[in-house]
Amino acid sequence: MSHVFRSTCRLFCLIPIALAAWMSPSGERIALSQDTGALRAGAAAVDISPKQFPVNMPGGFSANMAENVHDPLFARALVLADDQTELALVVVDNLGIARQVADEARAIIVDRCGIPPHRVMVSATHTHSAPAANVQEGPEASVAYRTQVIEGIAEAVVQAHQALRPAAVGAAVHPLPDEVFNRRWFLKPEKMPLNPFGQMDQVRMNPGTSADVLDRPAGPTDPDVTVLSVQDARARRPLALLANYALHYVGGTPRGQVSADYFGEFVRLMPHRLRAGDDFVAMLANGASGDINNIPFLVTRPPRAPYEQIRIVARKTADAAWHAWRAIDQHHAQVPLGMIQREITLQHRRPTPDQIEYANQVLAITEEEQRAELPRLAEAYARRTLSLAEAEPTLDIHLQAVRIGDFAICAIPFETLVEIGLDLKARSPFSQTMVLGVTNGYHGYLPTPEQHELGGYETWLGTCRIQEDASVIITDHLLEMLAELTAAD
Repeated sequence: MSHVFRSTCRLFCLIPIALAAWMSPSGERIALSQDTGALRAGAAAVDISPKQFPVNMPGGFSANMAENVHDPLFARALVLADDQTELALVVVDNLGIARQVADEARAIIVDRCGIPPHRVMVSATHTHSAPAANVQEGPEASVAYRTQVIEGIAEAVVQAHQALRPAAVGAAVHPLPDEVFNRRWFLKPEKMPLNPFGQMDQVRMNPGTSADVLDRPAGPTDPDVTVLSVQDARARRPLALLANYALHYVGGTPRGQVSADYFGEFVRLMPHRLRAGDDFVAMLANGASGDINNIPFLVTRPPRAPYEQIRIVARKTADAAWHAWRAIDQHHAQVPLGMIQREITLQHRRPTPDQIEYANQVLAITEEEQRAELPRLAEAYARRTLSLAEAEPTLDIHLQAVRIGDFAICAIPFETLVEIGLDLKARSPFSQTMVLGVTNGYHGYLPTPEQHELGGYETWLGTCRIQEDASVIITDHLLEMLAELTAAD
């Protein structure tokens, strides 16, 4: 059976427990329980578009100062509760929410509505056209934006908590292979340039689309759009939808304009797809997409107008999410809820004496002609090399695993390569598993040991800052956490 066919057929299944059923307007069955432990849910969205300008939008190797807002940025929250557990899932339109920012928001949340910090998940969409969210010193506009993001995250959760009502949930997937492409490529002989360290990698990120240069991709893709659907059990209509797609972002936005990228356009479309009310909240979280983008290698795509490709991808993703939603046979109003947070310690990578010497040599060059002969990005990575040489030896990170019936979420605070997400989905004890990258922190890239062997941007010292077997350690911990959640049965 093909992967795509299996993905389409893996629907959200639960053992019925004293359930009564009625029909929603879409014709599906929704299972209700009279027990006091029945599910409740609330959702909310808070606008976090910057109010002061200019503010830098990180994501490249040079400043990109935002001057205005093209489309708004939001912090969106879904709160789920039963008599024993309350948990919050937040998706923020930002490149990456630092752990400190998330922790400050959690402190406000526990004070205002009582949800404990370890039951709050904060995920970033990874749009490259949003201001930095953790500037603590410097321009007034940038510092003010940090406060705005923290307050926005907290307020979204508080409003969602206040909106709790009887609810039912279901989940499914639908494939959309057309818009995901592995960006790491083996090249044809003598086509590989030197990397910033003056060495030769086996693969290159985003090497162009020429058949004269490209050989084959160095990894797979994950084609599935996964959705968690939440229904208002009283009003018999959609309340919220959390979707997930392993696509880094789309881009194609003009410099200086704030945009939520395709994540925001997807959210704008979904109420129309589901014929939902004004209080409906859609969320699109970034998956294991560290090596996945929207460039169709070996194909020459016609030129696009600004934001055109964003709209194309958002429309197709919204269509796939609608197909997945339609495939849900039954929403359930009584499901086990669980959430585990685990802190683990990883080793920072340490540059070798030779790497430190090379970095110092690069930065010592002052002649413009000599600097022009350096490999691309040599100076940037020389600075990153010396920074890592002075960094603390270890990094503490948070991992989270969430259970909603027979549906699970794994949260990883890195730009996670797609193989890791595929592996977690395949080995998970749950019938549906959603893997989120750039969640509960932002600590660079997470390649597999096999991809480290190949080199390339995602593995470079300074792009990936933690030990080369970190993906194995993280996967093992998450699988243990998922097993612990199933043991609650």
